[in-house]
Order: sequence, then structure tokens, then C-alpha cells
Amino acid sequence: MNQTGRTVSWTIWIGVLLTAALLALALLAAKMNARQHAAAQLPVISQLAPFTLTNQVSETVTLDTLKGHAWVGDIIFTSCAGPCPTMTRKMRELQDALPGGSSAKLVTLTTDPDTDTPAVLRNYAGKFGANVAQWHFLTGDKVTIGRVAIDGLKLTAVPKKPEERNDAADLFVHSTIFVVVDKHGQLRGTFQTQGDMVDWNESKRQILAALKQLEREP
Repeated sequence: MNQTGRTVSWTIWIGVLLTAALLALALLAAKMNARQHAAAQLPVISQLAPFTLTNQVSETVTLDTLKGHAWVGDIIFTSCAGPCPTMTRKMRELQDALPGGSSAKLVTLTTDPDTDTPAVLRNYAGKFGANVAQWHFLTGDKVTIGRVAIDGLKLTAVPKKPEERNDAADLFVHSTIFVVVDKHGQLRGTFQTQGDMVDWNESKRQILAALKQLEREP
């Protein structure tokens, strides 16, 4: 091959290599943009303050206990005959749908700590097949529960006046949403679980996707 042929050949190869490098950079940029877009969908809403509560097997659970774990939270009370059993069944669905190897946790707060002692919560959790290693049902003093639920997780929990109750178990107005919290105790998302316009299967998919994203974050 003469000098001109070699020059043309090298020019072609250099062009191919440059094209491949540009394609690789474009793919990398696309992946980075996708990750940034995904993160933007889960902004930091609030930072939970330190707390100390007790779970259904009388273990102390603190914010540090949950550090390093992404988690889903909700609020119920065990004597509730309205949305609470449905919410708890849906939380069980999330427990069953978590992939093997996931370190994500589930956290259910009670609005009624006077009734919902650890023993009562243990019995209630057992009815729904809760895995105690993964799913905490938490009780404690009302001030702490209020601070975690209302201030930190932006959930609603309001006692009903006796004249407003439909029956003896109609004690509270409370949120029916699930929230997701990251490894650093930061609230990152809220998801509707009930209502005429709510597709639970879609909400479940979004919650599981959010947990997967938060588990990937440092």
C-alpha cells in the first residue's frame, strides 16, 4: 500500500474511533440525565427529627435504627374498621413485592398509642403476616408520634370529637397515603393508596420504583 493509501486508511480508522467515542459519551450523558431526572422526581420534602418509639415486639426503634434503609411509612390504628385494614393489606403487598436482597423497611405508626400497646400491635401485625425483621409497627408517647407523623412525614392524624363519630371505633381522621423515606431519614415522596381515582397497582409500582432508586443512592 502506498503512502496515500495508508493515509486514507488511518483517516478512516480515526473517524470510526471518534464516532465510537462520541456515541459512548452520548450514551453516558443520556444515562446521567436519566438519573438526574429520576432524582428530581423524588425531591427532599422534609428531614425527620430524631425519635424513639417501640415496635410490636417491644424493641426500641429510633431514627438511627432506620439509617441506611429506604422505607415506606403510613399511619393507622388497630381498632379502625375503615381504611386501616385495607392500608395494612396493601403494605403487606409491598412487603411481598420487595425483591430478594432488598434492605428496605416498612413502618406503620399508630394514632392510638393508649390502646395500641406492643402486645396489641404484635397481634395485629400477625394477622397480616408482617415480617418483624422488615416491618415495624410503632407506638409510644403521643407527642413523639405526632412529631414523627405530622411534622416529619406530613401525615394527618386528628382525633374526632365524640359527637362527630359514626361508631365507637371511629376515633380519628388520618391520612391514607404511603410515604417513602431515604437512608438519611428524609421524606422523599407521597403516594395515594385509596380513592375512586387511585389505581393501586400503579401506586404500588411507583412506590417500589422509588424504593429501588433510594436504595441505589448513597
